[in-house]
Amino acid sequence: MFLDILAILVSLGLLMFVAYRGYPVIIFAPIFALLAAGLSGLALMPSYSESFMTQAANYVKSYFPIFLLGAIFGKVMEMNGAAASIAHNVVKAIGSKRAILAVVLACGILTYGGVSLFVVAFAVYPFAAALFREADIPKRLLPGTIALGAFTFTMDALPGTPQIQNIIPTAVFGTDAYAAPVVGIIGGLLVFTCGLLWLERRRRQAAAAGEGYGTGHRNEPEVVQAQLEAAATGVSKGVVEQPKYMSIWLALLPLVVVLVLNYVFSRTGLGADKWYDAGMLKQTFKIENVKNIVSSWALIGALTTGVVVALLINAREVKGKLAGGLTAAAAGALLAIFNTASEVGFGNVIKTLPGFSGIRDAILGGGSHPLLSEALAVNVLAGITGSASGGLSIALDVMGKQYLALANATGLSPELLHRIASMASGGMDTLPHNGAVITLLAITGLTHRQSYKDIFAITVVKTLTVFLLAGVLSIF
Repeated sequence: MFLDILAILVSLGLLMFVAYRGYPVIIFAPIFALLAAGLSGLALMPSYSESFMTQAANYVKSYFPIFLLGAIFGKVMEMNGAAASIAHNVVKAIGSKRAILAVVLACGILTYGGVSLFVVAFAVYPFAAALFREADIPKRLLPGTIALGAFTFTMDALPGTPQIQNIIPTAVFGTDAYAAPVVGIIGGLLVFTCGLLWLERRRRQAAAAGEGYGTGHRNEPEVVQAQLEAAATGVSKGVVEQPKYMSIWLALLPLVVVLVLNYVFSRTGLGADKWYDAGMLKQTFKIENVKNIVSSWALIGALTTGVVVALLINAREVKGKLAGGLTAAAAGALLAIFNTASEVGFGNVIKTLPGFSGIRDAILGGGSHPLLSEALAVNVLAGITGSASGGLSIALDVMGKQYLALANATGLSPELLHRIASMASGGMDTLPHNGAVITLLAITGLTHRQSYKDIFAITVVKTLTVFLLAGVLSIF
């Protein structure tokens, strides 16, 4: 058993290492999955074709529309100027004295409205960098600030968020995107508050040490370059030409449409579970329980409508960019889902190996309550894969039915399982090899050495919050 477990740990360690070094997971996940299979004495080609590829293909089948529509929605919001308008207006309303809060809120609004996490980072960065420079806050704190706003409470804690991490548990537990709303709101507020306190503490420490925004940074946005040129020539900052933004209310309209329709299609008489006859679905499409896929249908309908509204509110601005924008969105969606699917396929091979039974039993026994055990399992697998959605999918595929059976036996609501699993996926996933972390640092022109400490602090805050909620809920 020791050698079987060692085979798994070696393959996991190698996958984490190559991901940290920037090599594509889509290539190395199957390689290291087959390495683990070979070391465990399993046949290589059947492990690849029947275990790895089957589960990877199932993941693409289930979630590709959401990845694609999310990428398109975010890209259209970027092209029509709505994302920039929202970020600009939030920053303007909060002001430079509360720069960190302004950036967190701007990221949170866009993420909760359905804009892809990566698009949020691109959209907010120019305004955030300008605001940090104006407030003389070290730029190295900017990645942690964006991570708090985009990668935490609005990604998986607040009820109704249309991000994929909040949709995956619905197929396992028969819930919807609004599962356990009170727990989600409390958890989201805790993460938001504690994260802000950490970042403000770091800002005060830097100010006391006389550290400002800094100089010689890479990838400085145009607005910051304009500030630097104005300062160098003695021109007032007010003279620097500012771009024109659409009305904030018009910019918010597509986000509101997505949120409202997602709720309508999930929890009202117009819900997606009532769109088709149950008998027809069972007989023709072999869908035994429509509740297991209704959340995906609801989000697909909401995002599709949101894309149409986003196209209409500034059609002239989007017209010349549409072909290139849609191509970029599709390419981004393909890369994102196939990277994640490769990680899911990797996990599916791992779960067939003899050593995995020992690891599974250790995780299941890691807590005396299903919520604690689930929080541990999802956190561990999200951390190993460096992916919130990948780790969540693997954990629920391997152990979701067991957790649901335990919940039913003890009278525990499946909605609590959903919310804890979703929030746990956004805990230790942001280790250094996480794709979103690497992309965020590249966008801001900073390094792990400069900024990862604060990203990791936010990660710890998120993880501790999940275990605190699971612990409190397990008492009652």
